[in-house]
Amino acid sequence: MIGIVQPQVYRVSFLLITLVLTFVLYPAIPAWRARVGWGDWTLALVSVLVLAWPIVDFENFVRRAATPSELDILFGVVTTLLVMEATRRTVGWILPVTAAGFLLYGYYGPYLELVGLEIMAHRGYTVGRLAGTLYMTLEGIFGVPLNVASTYIVLFTIFGAMLQHSGAGQFFINWTMSAFGRSASGAGPGRTVTMSGFLLGTVSGSGVATTVTLGAVAWPMLRRAGFTPEVGGGILSASGIGAIMAPPTMGAAAFLIAEFLQITYLQVILMAIVPAVLYYLSIVLMIEADARRLGTQAVNVDLPSVGELTRRSGYQFVPLISIVVLLVSGMTPFRAVFLATLIAIALSFVRRETALRPARLVTALETGGRAVLAVASTTATAGIIVGVVTLTGLGLKISNIIVDLAGGNLFLTVLYAAVAVWMLGLAVPVTASYIIAAVMIVPALTTIGVPEVAAHMFIFYYAVLSEVSPPTALSPFAAAAITGGNPFKTMMLTWKYTLPAFLVPFAFTLSPEGLGVLLQAPATDIVVTVGTAVVGILALAMGLGGWLRQEATTLERTVATIGGLLLFYATTITDIAGAALFVFAIGLHLARPVKSIRHVLGDDT
Repeated sequence: MIGIVQPQVYRVSFLLITLVLTFVLYPAIPAWRARVGWGDWTLALVSVLVLAWPIVDFENFVRRAATPSELDILFGVVTTLLVMEATRRTVGWILPVTAAGFLLYGYYGPYLELVGLEIMAHRGYTVGRLAGTLYMTLEGIFGVPLNVASTYIVLFTIFGAMLQHSGAGQFFINWTMSAFGRSASGAGPGRTVTMSGFLLGTVSGSGVATTVTLGAVAWPMLRRAGFTPEVGGGILSASGIGAIMAPPTMGAAAFLIAEFLQITYLQVILMAIVPAVLYYLSIVLMIEADARRLGTQAVNVDLPSVGELTRRSGYQFVPLISIVVLLVSGMTPFRAVFLATLIAIALSFVRRETALRPARLVTALETGGRAVLAVASTTATAGIIVGVVTLTGLGLKISNIIVDLAGGNLFLTVLYAAVAVWMLGLAVPVTASYIIAAVMIVPALTTIGVPEVAAHMFIFYYAVLSEVSPPTALSPFAAAAITGGNPFKTMMLTWKYTLPAFLVPFAFTLSPEGLGVLLQAPATDIVVTVGTAVVGILALAMGLGGWLRQEATTLERTVATIGGLLLFYATTITDIAGAALFVFAIGLHLARPVKSIRHVLGDDT
C-alpha cells in the first residue's frame, strides 16, 4: 500500500525543516558565525510553531483560507517574515526588500491613484486577506516554486553533490584539459576552461559554484598562457554561468519551466540543448579573438592522455547518461535522479580514493542539503511575490503596459520584455527572476502570439543575465576574487563573451520557424534555423570580438554585427541579407594584407 502525502502538508514540512536549518547554519550577520546564538534558536523554534500549526489542524486549516482566524493571520504574518529573513541570510537583502515592496503594493493599492499611477492601482487587500492567500493556500509561499524546490531541485542538488564528492567534477575538468588543453594554439587553455565549464555544469547547476571550482583549478593555467586577470576572470565566469543552462541538470528555473508548462523535464532538456551549444560556441569564438589579440601561448598539461583518462575513470559519465536514458524510458524525473544518485554512489567504489564511505557520504549529503537551503528560501519568497501579483492582477497590468508601449508590434514587445526581465535580474537571482517574469512578462509575449513554450524559455535565458549584471553579478565577482582582477572589468568582459548567445532567444520568439532552435519545429526548420543561428554566432563573434585573420576594422566589425543580428531573425529574407553582409565583411577583411604575421601567429619568427 502506498501512502499519499497531501501537497500542502509536504510543502509545509519541507519549509519547516529548511527554515530551522537556515537559522541554525546561517548567522544573522556573517561576522557572528562563532556559534549559534539564542536569537537563531528562537527563530528556529518559532518556525516550528507557526509551520506545525497547518499540519496539526490541516482539515480545518484549509477550509479557513477565505476567512482566517486571528491566530491564522498572526502565524501567516510571522511565517512571511521568517521566510524573508531566511532569504536575507542566504542570498542577501535585495529579494526580501523586493518582496516587502510587493506586500506594500498589495495593501496600499488604492492610494496609487493619488500619485498618478491609476493604471497600477487596485482595491487593496487587508492583512488578513494577504495572510490567507500567502500562508493558507497553494497560491503564495507554498505555491509551485516551493513545490519544485521540495521535489526535483532537492534531489538534483544532492545528485550533483554526490558526483562532486565522488571525484566526477575533478575528472570532468581533467578530461577536458587532456582533450582540449594540448592544442598548439594560444586559445587552447581558454577553450579548455570553456569545455570544462560545460561538463562541470552538468552536475552543478550553479553558475557561481562552477565558476569557483573552475577558477581554483584552471586560473593558474590561464595565467601561464598569458591571459590577464580580467580576461581570465571573464572566461571563468562565462563558462561557469553556462551551468545554469547546461543539460541534464541545469539550474532550478529549468524545473520550474516544466512545472509551469505542464511538460516533462525531458522536453525541457531537449529544448535547452541547442541554445546551450550556441552559448558555449559563442564563448569559444570570443576567447579565440582575445587570445590572438593578447598573443597568448599554449600551455603543456601534465595529465595522462584523454584515452587513458577515459579508460581509467570514464565510468564517471555513466550517472549523467543514466538520467537521460531513464527519462527517455518514461521514468519520472523524481525517480530517475534518485536511481542515478544510487548509481553514482555505487560507482564511487570503483576506486578506493573516490569511494563514498559513510563519512564522505555524510559530507556529500551535507553539501547538497546546504545548497538546497538558499533555493528553498528563494522560492518561498518568490511565492510571496507571485501570490501578491496573482491576487492584485498586477501581472496582467504589466503585460498590458508592455503590449501598449510596443503598439502590438512583435519585435518591440519582445525587446521590451527582454529589457524588463533584464532589469528584474539586476535585483534578484535567476530563479526568483524567472518566477516573477513567468507571471508578469509571459502573458505579454503570449498575447502578441509568441508560443507559451518559447515565452518561458525566453524569460529563462534573460533571467540568467542576472549572473553577469550588477548588482548581482555574482559569478564575475567571484572570478575576480580568484584572479585578482578588477571586478567591473571582469563583469563587462563576461558580458561580452556571453552577449552573442543571449541573442538566441530572439530567434525562437520572433517567428514560428525560430522554434527550430528549441527543436520544436519540422525537421527542415530545425536544420535551417540552427544553421543560421550558428552562422549568426560566427558573425557576431567577428563583430564583437574584432578578429578574424587579423584585427578587424570598424567597418568590418559593424557589417558583421549587423549581419549577425539579421541572422537571428528567423525569416528567409533576413537570413539571406544577414548571410550576405557577413560574407561581405569577410571579403573586406580578406582583401586587406596581413599587417604582421608575427603578431597574428604569436611567435618570434
